[in-house]
Parts: sequence; structure tokens; C-alpha cells
Amino acid sequence: MTRDYAKNKRPASKKTPPRSQVPWWVWLFIGSVLGAFVMFLVYLAGISPAEGLSQPKTPAAAVLETQQTEPEPKEELPKPRFDFYKLLQESEEIVPATEPSEVASEPETPVEYLLQVGSFRRGEDADNLRAQLLLLNLDAYTEQVTIRGGERWHRVVVGPFDNPSRMSKARSTLVSNRYNALVLKRKPEG
Repeated sequence: MTRDYAKNKRPASKKTPPRSQVPWWVWLFIGSVLGAFVMFLVYLAGISPAEGLSQPKTPAAAVLETQQTEPEPKEELPKPRFDFYKLLQESEEIVPATEPSEVASEPETPVEYLLQVGSFRRGEDADNLRAQLLLLNLDAYTEQVTIRGGERWHRVVVGPFDNPSRMSKARSTLVSNRYNALVLKRKPEG
């Protein structure tokens, strides 16, 4: 059986409400103008009535006011003196061009260098840092120190180094691994 589709009524299309024909920049402009107006009202609320409204002055009152408000002669403040440069020149010492003769050389006391990487109240924290430093192939150990009325601290120290070049190599290893170190000088023990 054949069907005639031309006679069937189509369902009514749903009408959408018309879109606003106002462009976006108009809304932006209106918002800016309203914001400026609100700020103007806030500004007006902060002005005292005496500032905003002033009565016109008579010529006699203007002359009287100018006579009263003439600047009084100010006392001259003394200008600051900068004697620093003169003092610096006076304390200058001239060094002779020749090298000084060697002073009687004392036997040098041996010195060892240490790098203190951390200081902790708990020994476990110091041991954890020591283990991390050992993994970086650094000779690290912990030492206990009692300070200020019996407080006990655990220091993590790398070293000892007998010369500054070895110490600087270890310090660069620490810095490259984001550890800060404090350089200590001590007399060798024993």
C-alpha cells in the first residue's frame, strides 16, 4: 500500500527566542561607565563639604588673607657636611712597592678542614642525612655536641680534609646535590 507523504502535516518547529542583537563591546562599555560612576560617588563621599564648596571672597578679604599668609623668612638650616672623603684620605696609608721581608716564620700549626652539612636535635635525622651523604661517596660522620645549658645536638660532618682543594671538591659535590655546607677549621685531633 502506498502512502502519500505530501498530505501529512509536519510537526511544528520549536521556535527559539531571538538572540540579543547587542554586541559584546557595548556591554563592556556600559560596565566600564557604571564602574566609573560608582568610583566617582565613592570619591565624592570622601570629600568634606569645606573642600568642595568655597564661598567667593571679597577683594578686601583676599588682600587680608594674602597679608596673613605671606611666608615668614625661614631659618637657614645648615647644609650637611660630608667629611667622609676627607677622613678617608687622611687615614690612607701608602704601601711600599717592594715586598716586605719575611717575618720570622713560626712553625705552622696543622689545620684540618671540615664541612658541616647539618645539625639536628634528633639522632635519627642526623643518621638519615649521613646515609644520603655516604651514597654520594663522601666521608660523613655524626658527632654529638652539648651546647647552652645541656642541649644535645647531632652534627653531620664531612671530612676531615688536609688541604682546601680537596675540601672544595667535596663542597662542589654537595652544592651540585643541593646541600648547603658550613666550612670549619680545626686543629687535628690526636
